[in-house]
Amino acid sequence: MSLDLGPLLEPFELKTLRLRNRVAMAPMTRNFSPDGVPGPDVRDYYRRRAEAGVGLIITEGTVVNHPGSSGYENVPFFYGKEPLEGWKQVVDGVHEAGGAIVPQLWHVGAVRRPGVGQDPDVPGYSPSGLYAPGKPNGRAMTQQDIDQVVEAFAQAAWDARRLGCDGVEIHAAHGYLLDQFLWEGTNQREDAYGGSLLKRLRFVVEIVEAVRRAVGEDFAIILRFSQWKQQDYAARLVDSPQELEEFLLPLVEAGVDVFHASTRRFWEPEFPGSDLNLAGWTRKLSGQPTMSVGSVGLSEDFISSVFQRRNEPVEQAGIDELVRRMQNREFDMVAVGRALLQDPEWLQKLREGRTDELQPFARKALKTLA
Repeated sequence: MSLDLGPLLEPFELKTLRLRNRVAMAPMTRNFSPDGVPGPDVRDYYRRRAEAGVGLIITEGTVVNHPGSSGYENVPFFYGKEPLEGWKQVVDGVHEAGGAIVPQLWHVGAVRRPGVGQDPDVPGYSPSGLYAPGKPNGRAMTQQDIDQVVEAFAQAAWDARRLGCDGVEIHAAHGYLLDQFLWEGTNQREDAYGGSLLKRLRFVVEIVEAVRRAVGEDFAIILRFSQWKQQDYAARLVDSPQELEEFLLPLVEAGVDVFHASTRRFWEPEFPGSDLNLAGWTRKLSGQPTMSVGSVGLSEDFISSVFQRRNEPVEQAGIDELVRRMQNREFDMVAVGRALLQDPEWLQKLREGRTDELQPFARKALKTLA
């Protein structure tokens, strides 16, 4: 017997995003692109999820054309002849399977350590030369550095449109470069890019504005942001709905169409006095469509399952809770990560009621492109 997934299976349309349903594959770093080039195995990996009914593929983080953008081996580039030819094959494969696809554009910032990638001597770049509060790494960015990174994001977005992508996602979450500017703990600048929340937001606003100029008004721009950081899971950008609104509205004005609000557990309330999660509050305050994410279909969050090696599961909310929140229009889409990484047919099995066939996430799945 099929499950009633209700609004998860409704189509969604916004500018160039024309989705058959509201389930997205969340971006997940895979490290299977030698020299930055996604090959046929990467193409087939994404195509399999589209063939099984996923509405939107958000690719793993793809680094922009700046010397310090990559911090990990074998992550894909979104610049250069061979990487872009590889991405063209991925895009065509997803489209042939009936899905839509957006690349996630990424710069790791001070997460980068020397010795990585094609230019091992390149340092990490960041607003203040800090990996985390009180933890130096790399170099503080000059105005020229900032301008170059802004241009790199705009060029990548233009290339995405040229390749036939259905939009782009700008990665401003999880303690990477854009988030390092947003986070007061790593942004100690005393110029126009540091200080108040609005000043710390300026770098991200300039990137969104440059991307919008590059792609035109009708091309969809998604922005992913988070409160938590890989450097500090308890970190927060804002502590109240008022501060969140102050954060969101300049980004809407700059050109963000959809906010991808990253949380570790989608069912957890963001502020006291309401059970709205971060995506719910973001939709309410910004008026823009939002995407929720966080341990969908799993018994524990990403950090616990991959890094902390917990044996006991955390309290979780099931698919019915996800459906309830979407029926209440708390958010418009949901991104699914490890459940889809483990099982390409996760959504199809849910639709057909084959829940006994769902594959539980196992760490060994990270070592393959199944």
